[in-house]
Order: sequence, then structure tokens, then C-alpha cells
Amino acid sequence: MRRHSAQLTHQTDVLPWLGANFWSRTGGPLMWRNYDPGTVREELRVLADHGLNTTRSFFYWPDFHPEPHRIDDELCARFEDFLDAHTETGMGTIPTFIVGHMSGENWDPAWRGNRDLYEDVWMVGRQAWFVSRMARRFKDHPAVTGWLITNEMPGYGRIYQVDPPSSDVVTAWAQAMCNAVRATGATQPVSLGDGAWGIEVTGRDNGFSLRETAEYVDFVGPHVYRSDTDRPRQHYRAAFECELASVTGQPVVLEEFGLSTDTVSAANAGVFYRQTLHNSLLGGATGWLAWNNTDYDALWDQSPYDHHPFEMHFGITDSAGAPKEPLRELAAFAEVLKAVDFRRCSREDADAALVVPAFLERGYPYSRPADRPLIFTSLHQGYVTAHAADLPVALTREADGLPGEASLYLLPATRQLTTRTRRELARRAAEGATVYLSFCSGEHPVTRGPWFDDLDGLFGVELQLSYGVAEPIEDDVLEMTFTEDFGDLRAGEVLRFPVAGNEDSRAYLPVVPRAGRVVAVDAHGRPALIVHETGVGRTVLATYPLEHMAARTARVNPDVTHRLYAALAQVAGVRRPVTVADPHVSADVLVHADGRRFVWLVSQSPEPLVVRPDAEGKLHELTDGRPVEDVALDAYGVVVLELR
Repeated sequence: MRRHSAQLTHQTDVLPWLGANFWSRTGGPLMWRNYDPGTVREELRVLADHGLNTTRSFFYWPDFHPEPHRIDDELCARFEDFLDAHTETGMGTIPTFIVGHMSGENWDPAWRGNRDLYEDVWMVGRQAWFVSRMARRFKDHPAVTGWLITNEMPGYGRIYQVDPPSSDVVTAWAQAMCNAVRATGATQPVSLGDGAWGIEVTGRDNGFSLRETAEYVDFVGPHVYRSDTDRPRQHYRAAFECELASVTGQPVVLEEFGLSTDTVSAANAGVFYRQTLHNSLLGGATGWLAWNNTDYDALWDQSPYDHHPFEMHFGITDSAGAPKEPLRELAAFAEVLKAVDFRRCSREDADAALVVPAFLERGYPYSRPADRPLIFTSLHQGYVTAHAADLPVALTREADGLPGEASLYLLPATRQLTTRTRRELARRAAEGATVYLSFCSGEHPVTRGPWFDDLDGLFGVELQLSYGVAEPIEDDVLEMTFTEDFGDLRAGEVLRFPVAGNEDSRAYLPVVPRAGRVVAVDAHGRPALIVHETGVGRTVLATYPLEHMAARTARVNPDVTHRLYAALAQVAGVRRPVTVADPHVSADVLVHADGRRFVWLVSQSPEPLVVRPDAEGKLHELTDGRPVEDVALDAYGVVVLELR
């Protein structure tokens, strides 16, 4: 299956975009009132000296648009100087138009009143007018490499947790804004700046739909800040959200990511940046904009920093302009992009697919939004587990009819499938694929158990559930003992999984095998893993919610489920071009247009490691071409090699 890695191209771009969201340390969001050309140039030079080529800049809306029919010309002149400063330093910028939300506070133009930003026709007209005037004014400047309509509009236009606008209204608003840019003759790529927080990525409906707005934008831009209880899951979060955000096949730019060094150590800030950059690259991102360029110690008594003090220290430089660990990691990443000629690289196709249930993004009648967090977290954990198994996976969406063909389909802790998908998976198994599903009862008591038809027929079992009753897992550790060889898992081998979940989801599926055969049992002798040979393929059922239990467990990875995934890959005949015996180290491959192949080795170990990868060919250093067998990795380190 093809894995997403679309590159954004534009004749004036210095691509890939690698840079930072930019507010000068002279004022933060109020920088245009206190604009200092010298300081701005100093700030940009530090970024450029570390290999960065792009900023995301902001028209602070209350200042640039002080009256409904007036633009502030003095501030526009300052912005023009800002653009000139980019040209002088060899950088580009992506201006953002409607900036009424920033860093934990919302600011309105004085004239907005209580007008709705999406549905008040006059208010939509004023926004489109502002967008058009600003785009027309700056579109021909060589420093402008793209446009963003807003900054995180879901948290500004209307508080979506309470009163989300409808998708059709948001889509019409997005159409009007994007058309306002293009009507000026501007040719740079355009996107919305909404954070890709809509239903296709998060499972939460905020009115912004990547599918619905795809016609009007040129790329999508996730903003990723959510946290976790497990470090590898945290390190793969941005990558996973980039994978989900590629639903329309458009280029994915990691538009915002970062951390406040008030909340982590300097060393761990560097680790987070390193892991996020490299894993999101392997997850299909083709641009990166850190949040943000500098610290703001001098602005401690200015909003939003007076009430969100940690927002003062998201910078990749300190308030004196000195580089912090995140900027050093960005510089090292820039060197890797250059060494592999990343613009001409793409991801290798995958022979395994992670199935995204349609229930994540579609509000079927009387289905429950409460199911969506379980779908997201189980998929996320399955994604992390696949990396521990060195198993390249592509996401395939049930809502799109499972496009593509794979040898292995993974449905981690999957409770809900449509009838059409259930039949399609059975067909693909009969034609030679391996279809794996782990049972999950769900996290709420309504309609417990599988929400798809004929689980018995699909897996060759007879389920023994009682109506409305979850069968509790009473052990604190699931011991899965193999009764026969399965891949590289040998008869008699025991895998141990920590048990977790609430009173509804901490449940197993009691079954009696019929056409399926039991290949592993739990500590009570009950079927734990069942294989059903069908046609020339097979289905595999785990009677425990393995990925859900791991997702609800802190500090669990590398979870032992990676052994099962590796065995499934062997049984299914899935090609894994590079493998590493230590599950702390994941391996993946990018392919250059000229045929060269590059291997990424990414460690999730808190200690240094030396590993010997098993690869389809010989590994060589990027710098001098020296052959490599044993690879030394720092704690949470990344090594990139050439595979010949």
C-alpha cells in the first residue's frame, strides 16, 4: 500500500519548509506596535544560521484591521520591512491573516461586537475584504511562500466544545477566505491554520472537516500539543496525527509543535524535538514549523504571558537570542534533510495496513461520540507497536472503502465495523491476506461487545457472551501461552500483557473454537489467539483488547504486543526491509528518486544502545560511505544510514 508523503511545491518556495512560528521578542503579539527592524534581523539571522528557511508570521487582527473598512498602513509598512528582512537572510515566510487567537487568549477587533465569524454575512465579508487587501498588497514579495487564513480558528471563531459550527457553514467560510486570496492573483499555496483538529484526525467535531475543505486548500497543517502517559507514544503522537491528517492525500506540514522549557528539562526538550521531527518525517510530514522562535522574559506583565507564564518559554532561542536545545535539534535535522536530498525522497510502500474505522469520523445514527477516543487511542498504540516491530504500516480508511491492497490488515481493539467492511475483510482474507482483530467491549455500557455482524463466521468461533454483561479480566497480567508455533513465536512461549481498562473495557471475549484453531491460551486455558484459515488467507482473533489495555497503561512501551505483530508479519509474508532485534529501536526506509535508499533508526531507549540491524543489503555511513554493521545510538537517538 502506498504511504502518504506528498511534497508541497511552488516556484518561489525554499522547500521543504523548516522553521518557526515568529513573534519578535520586542512585543510578542504586539510586536508590530513595537517593531524593531534591527532586532528582527538579528532574530532571523540566528534561525538562518541554524539551517532554518521559513517563518510563519501573523497579522495581529485588532492592530492591522482597526476599523471595518480600514487597514493600518503604518503597520503594513513595517510588515514590508519584515519581508525585506527575510529576503536579506535568505528566508521565506507564511503570513497568517485572521489572528484573533494566540497563546491562550482571544483578541477581537474593537468593531466586531458579538457578530458571528462564520454566519454573519457582513462579518464574513469584512474578513474576506481584509484577507484580499493583505494578499494583494504582499503577494508579489519574494519572501512570501504561502498563506494561512487563521490561527486556530476552532478556539476563536466559536468555542467548539460548547457550540460547534456546522461543517457546511465552516466549509463555506473557508471557501470564501481561500477564494479571497486567489482572486488577487496570488499563486502561493494556501491553507486554513485551523490545526487539523477536526473529526478525521481527532474524532471531535469542531465544524472543520479536512475532506470538506480539501477543494479549497493546498496543504493541511496539524498543530500537535496533546500529552501522554507513555514516552514512546508521546514521541510518535505528531507522526500519527500527520498520518491521520493525510486523509485527502494533500501535503502535510507540521504547522505547530513544541514545548515550554518551563515544563521540561533542557535535555528532554531536545529529545522531544528530535523524536518529533524524525518520526513525523517518517509519518509523511514534508514541512515543519516549531512553536516558536523566541522566549519573552521582558513581556512578563503583558497578556497572554501574565496569566499563561509558561507561554514565555516556548522559544527555540532564549530572550537574548541564544539557541536552545530545540534549535540545535532543528539544525541537525536540517543537515539530514540536505544529506538525503529530502525533496526528492518518498516513503516506501507498505505491505501492512492499519485500518481506521469509519466511526472515528462519521456520526452514524445513534452511534456515540464517546467511542471515538477509544478508536483514536487504540490506533495510536497500534501504530507505536508496529514501529517497535519494524513493521511499515499504511493507514487505510474504512470510510473510503479500504483503498489499496495489503498482505496484513491490523484492527487493534476494534469494536465497530460497518457491514460492508466486515464482508470486504472476509473477501480479502479468502484471497490471501491476513486479517487481525483484537476484541474490545467498549468503554461504556450501552451495546457492549462487537458492533459488527457474524464475528463467529469471520473468525471460525462461537462466541459465548451473555447479553449486556462484560466478561471481566480478573488477572492483573494476561499470560498468553502459545500452544503451537506462530511466526517466530514458539510453542510453549509466554507473552505477558499488563491488564487495564474501565469496568466496561477490561473484558475478554469467551469463545468456543469451531473452524478456527487455538494457537495461544490464557492462564485459565481459555482461547486467547485463534487462527481461521479461509481460502488462501486467514483471519486472526485476539480475545483480549491488547492495544486498548496498553493504551490505558502508563510507561508500557515497548509493549510485548510487538512480538505478536512481528509474528503476524511473518505469517502474512510481509516484507520488512530492515529489522532490529531490540524493540526500543524502530527502522524505516525512504527512497530517493534516483534509487538510493535511506534507513532511519530511531531509539526509544533512555540508555545508549549498540544494535546490529538485519537489512536487505549493506548499511553505509551517509558522510563517507563507510560500511556499518554495529550501530551506536544515543539515548533516544536517531541515526540515518544509506542502504545499498
